[in-house]
Amino acid sequence: MAPKRQEKSKLPVPLPKGMILKDTEGKTWQLGNMIGSGGFGLIYLASPCVSKPVWDEDALHVVKVEYQENGPLFSELKFYQRAAKQDCIKRWMALKQLDFLGIPQFWGSGLAEHNGKSYRFMVMERLGMDLQKIFVQRGRFQRQTVLQLGVRMLDVLEYIHENEYVHGDIKAANLLLGYRNPHQVYLADYGLSYRYCPNGNHKQYQENPRKGHNGTVEFTSLDAHKGVAPSRRGDLEILGYCMLQWLCGKLPWEQNLKDPVAVQTAKTNLLDELPNSVMKWNPSGNSCREIAQFLASVNGLAYDEKPKYQMLKKILLNGLESNGILHKGLLEFSAAGYIRSANASSKDQKVNAPKPITKQINQIPNKSKEERSAESHVIWRQVQKEKMVGLINSEAAQKSTVRRHKHQHHQEFLSGVPEPPNKTSYEYFSSSFREDFPSSGLSSHHPSYTDEMPTQFSAKRINLEYESKGFWSTVSHLTLSEETKADVYHYSLTIFFLLILVVLSLYFL
Repeated sequence: MAPKRQEKSKLPVPLPKGMILKDTEGKTWQLGNMIGSGGFGLIYLASPCVSKPVWDEDALHVVKVEYQENGPLFSELKFYQRAAKQDCIKRWMALKQLDFLGIPQFWGSGLAEHNGKSYRFMVMERLGMDLQKIFVQRGRFQRQTVLQLGVRMLDVLEYIHENEYVHGDIKAANLLLGYRNPHQVYLADYGLSYRYCPNGNHKQYQENPRKGHNGTVEFTSLDAHKGVAPSRRGDLEILGYCMLQWLCGKLPWEQNLKDPVAVQTAKTNLLDELPNSVMKWNPSGNSCREIAQFLASVNGLAYDEKPKYQMLKKILLNGLESNGILHKGLLEFSAAGYIRSANASSKDQKVNAPKPITKQINQIPNKSKEERSAESHVIWRQVQKEKMVGLINSEAAQKSTVRRHKHQHHQEFLSGVPEPPNKTSYEYFSSSFREDFPSSGLSSHHPSYTDEMPTQFSAKRINLEYESKGFWSTVSHLTLSEETKADVYHYSLTIFFLLILVVLSLYFL
């Protein structure tokens, strides 16, 4: 039974953390911490597991709670039961070839008793940060982000309109990013949803001043200002105002929000003077052409006329395609892109920080302190091993360089030793001379010729004597120079250091 309409719903007394609720299908839900409250009810984290406490980061569900006699949660519940069943959504997505549709998943509902009070509750998919917080932080959204949001909201509105409902309260505070996927955006809070076309019969246009200015006055449609029941064109008009604010940072009537009549007049003037009224409003230099075209098309609709969703969507898509942007691309203000203004306090940063992705989703196991310590030790050993290998490779490179230098030194040394058939030596010259002239008389005239040779020629003979004994014999008679001694000392230290490294590497392995 629907609750009676009241002028103002009472905020319920909070339920205790850890309380177990049972929905109409017999499923049990344990309450965690309270994470929010609205004008009608409270929102708690929840979990279907009742055997252990509900941890904030791991909770993937929320429970909305209000007094049973209140109305908004009942209206939202009826919307999900009639129009947002998961199998219906999946069929629609397949029909429209959509990869995603931003309607939160409904898990169950029921009634509960606490301290003599009756409560109504509804279990929903947990969502992340709302766009209003991000908008306040940024001041405005990028043009491509605004157009992307418009396209995605058109998909949602077309679905709920085809299922006889309108949302009636579209605004940044009711657009939430996904908790598990912050690149997805959902249209939430159907407490003011309205069944505009029950059983295929559209509501009649009828102004009612007593119901005038319903909804959020900043965005509500001209029909709502006049007290007319919500309609499809009203939802689209509200979306147009939202896009205009997101792009420009403000709306022309924001200074008069306490005067709904003045706001209504400003909206009327804006729509009457399209497209110039929108085109000249943007102070940031971004083009508002698509939003002007969108609002002009919506303003031309009759109250009960079915909007041409694909045409409206094409207007926004053309704006994206002109800049080479895909409407299915990642949203610019995703979780990795939250920006706080310079004046934001540290407390606000903590409260408004984006929700972390849960450990369960990231598949990060919950490890004990000992396991983490053991992992750290293994990682340390691997790092040490890598360092050791690096040192060994470095020493090997140095050793190769030393061998190359040694070989070069060896070649230089060999280049100083004369080759055997060298006729520049005096002895070879004289013997050859005697062979050509074998006369004993000539030979007798030079019996002691070599003894009378200059000093430099004597040195040549000494070299030949060393050569006749062989190269290694010559080396054995050499005296080591200071430079050679230093090289030997360096090579010895290098070999000793390499041995130490080998021992250490065997120990760590």
